[in-house]
Formats: sequence, structure tokens, C-alpha cells
Amino acid sequence: MIVAVDGPAGSGKGTVTKKIEEELGFLNLDTGATYRCVALQTLREGLSLDNEKEIIEIANNIDIKIDNTGNKDIILLNGEDVSKEIRTKEVTAIVSQISSIIPVRERMVEVQRSLAKGKNVIVEGRDIGTVVFPNADVKIYLDASEEIRAKRRYDENVQNGIDTTYEEVLENVKMRDYNDMHKPYGALKKADDAIVVDSTNLNIEEVVEKIKNIIKDYE
Repeated sequence: MIVAVDGPAGSGKGTVTKKIEEELGFLNLDTGATYRCVALQTLREGLSLDNEKEIIEIANNIDIKIDNTGNKDIILLNGEDVSKEIRTKEVTAIVSQISSIIPVRERMVEVQRSLAKGKNVIVEGRDIGTVVFPNADVKIYLDASEEIRAKRRYDENVQNGIDTTYEEVLENVKMRDYNDMHKPYGALKKADDAIVVDSTNLNIEEVVEKIKNIIKDYE
């Protein structure tokens, strides 16, 4: 069974999918990790981001697997556990540009579909229900008002000691929404058959329960 969860930044997609993975035993397929693997290999080979041809070559030839047999999902790149390496600031700094290369995105979509084969999977992103898994069994569009999403991000920043104002975060949320909705490939869009869940006035437990009930209705 494939559950696709799309929605804007700050709507709670990541937290919700992680909790459903824990509570229902689904694989939480981290699509971002596949792009991070390409970014890590690009750094290891010392390539400039201008070398798109070589980066596409990397995407076409690396082997990515997710081992979810233990308590934590382990990301394997060519058989090596790179779960920590793909989260470094060096990888984070280039992953957005890597994922903007259209042949890389097309190849990673193939990889993501292969990783999901034969499993109960929950996946979150921007284009999961429209591009990656257009035939998903359940499609959810998780939304919340700009103000609430900005408040959540601002509170996270405060907890992590990041010095920003709420107004700056709100402006950033609006800009991110615009950019995500206007990407030439993989833009944020609600699938026609997606069920909208608005988390503006719900806490995370209420959102999780709502989505679990939707999944159970389709089982």
C-alpha cells in the first residue's frame, strides 16, 4: 500500500509520516535521502555543480537502498551506511541544486518507485501524488495557514537557538511556497484525487489520528 502525503513547508508532513511509520509499521520512504546520496557522491568525486553530465552519470549508476529492518532506517549508498554522511552541512548546501537537474529527478523517481515495491510505504514531499506515485492508494494534501506554518518554524528556530524574527520566517514561508509552486518540474500541487487535511487548528496527534483513519478506510 502506498500513501502519498504532499503539502507546503511547515505543514507537518515529516513529523506525521514518521509517527505513522512507527504506529502502523509503514516504511517512511525519505525521497530527499536519494538526492542526498547523489550529492554525497558528487562531493566524494570532487565534481563542480557545473558538471551536470557527470552528476547525471552518478545518479544513473549509484545503488541506493533503505534498510528498515531495525529501529532506524539505514540509507545504503553502494552498500555503505551513509545515514549520517548525507546529513552533513556540505551535502545540505548542494542538494537543492542537485535535485533541480531534471534527468537526476527523473532517475531518482525510478529509484524511489523501486524502493517502494512490495512494501507498505508512506511518502511525503511536494509532487509525490502527482509525479512520483500518481497511482498511490491514498493521497493526502496536508495544509495549514501561512501564519501557523511560520509560527511552527519560528518556534523550532527558538528551540534550536537560531536567531530570527517571526516576520522573517513568515516572509521566508511565503517565498518558499511561491518557489515550490512554480518549479518547472516537481512543483507543489494538490492531486485531483487527494484528500485535504488542514492542520491549522489541529495538534500533531490529531493530524496523525485523522490520517490513520483515512488509511484504514482504504485498507
